[in-house]
Amino acid sequence: MFARRIAVVGAGYVGLTTAACLAHLGHRVVCADIDVAKVERLQAGEIGILEPRLAELVTEGTAAGRLQFCVGAAGAVARRGDAPVEVLFLCVPTPMGEGGAADLAAVEAVAAEVRHLLPAGCVVVTKSTVPVGTAGRTRALLRRRDVAVVSNPEFLREGTAVDDFLNPDRIVVGSDQQDAAERVAALYSRLGAPTVLTDAASAEMVKYAANAFLAIKLSYVNALAELCDVLGADVADVTEGMGHDRRIGAAFLSPGPGWGGSCLPKDTSALVQVAAAAGLEFPLVSAGISTNTRQRDLMVDKVRGAVGPLAGARIGMLGLTFKAGTDDLRDSPALAVAELLAAEGAELTAYDPGCLAAVPGVTDAVTVVDDPMRAAKDADALVVLTEWPEFRQLDWTALGGVVGRRVVVDTRNLLDPDVLRRAGFSWIGVGRR
Repeated sequence: MFARRIAVVGAGYVGLTTAACLAHLGHRVVCADIDVAKVERLQAGEIGILEPRLAELVTEGTAAGRLQFCVGAAGAVARRGDAPVEVLFLCVPTPMGEGGAADLAAVEAVAAEVRHLLPAGCVVVTKSTVPVGTAGRTRALLRRRDVAVVSNPEFLREGTAVDDFLNPDRIVVGSDQQDAAERVAALYSRLGAPTVLTDAASAEMVKYAANAFLAIKLSYVNALAELCDVLGADVADVTEGMGHDRRIGAAFLSPGPGWGGSCLPKDTSALVQVAAAAGLEFPLVSAGISTNTRQRDLMVDKVRGAVGPLAGARIGMLGLTFKAGTDDLRDSPALAVAELLAAEGAELTAYDPGCLAAVPGVTDAVTVVDDPMRAAKDADALVVLTEWPEFRQLDWTALGGVVGRRVVVDTRNLLDPDVLRRAGFSWIGVGRR
């Protein structure tokens, strides 16, 4: 494998992980961001992202001189000595825009900024999740016949992003120029992962297809859990029986308060919009989205059933982030449930190991504390909303001494009901007997 000179634009989860891991693989990487303060923190070794091993790889790359940070895409592309950039990764935000479609303003802005700076033979890679057709659109914006555009979607899960990058299930690379696709695929040669070489449109579709499938699977098991509640079946036994079927698999079969985060809500909505723009309906994905929205209401119903009227009820929340192992609150189902509880007059106090302080505009309806005992004090119910393993290790006997009522609504089926019952708590799960 030959070391390449790579520019990565965007220093968020995807961009920083991509830059650090490519540097770890031996490439020379410059990572750029428009946030001056963020760049200064990264240059000082401050990561600012809760992601296992990421800080270690950033330190390793900068110490070895293989990883640098700068402000602005132009700075990352500019020639340094005799080494022009060979590959430019676009890892900029593509948030949900009006009507659910992906907002490509950041992609377009970077293309305009670097168009005249890219050296001949450079390959521009869309790493962010983008709608089908973005590679062609980017090529048109660049207006450079001597610059190829490649789609190389990321499959990184927050909390395991570094491991996902370095131990991938597959590498997907798509372009209408085969030689450019092969150059990008070669960047990952040390990983030994199965590689799918295809056209750009198919590569772009892979990411949406995969995420929508996982979202539908989660919505399916949540609907199944509701049915188990009604019929007296145990969803844990049901999903165990399903998971042994190799055609189904055990992953994404855990019921909960709904799916969220930076990917699934955005990507499912975007796929529905892509279908609509093509004159098609996608009722299966639309139903998954609707089921997910309804799931938050069902969790509130469980809390209401446990404590009675919510007006004035004190609720201790265990978990705020959209999943364990991250500090990300984007589209968190825990916050969605909190908003519904607050709308009915509940008083909310929350503890989350990844979010120990209030976030203005995000956790306004919740008093955030740094100790689970404070969250539990005088609570009419404790509600588990994020699957942090730490919650299994809590001293439930001690918590029982400070709560107002010994009731736990476990929307993740995370806790051992027998441990809770021995501590005097009533335990209410999702789809469990």
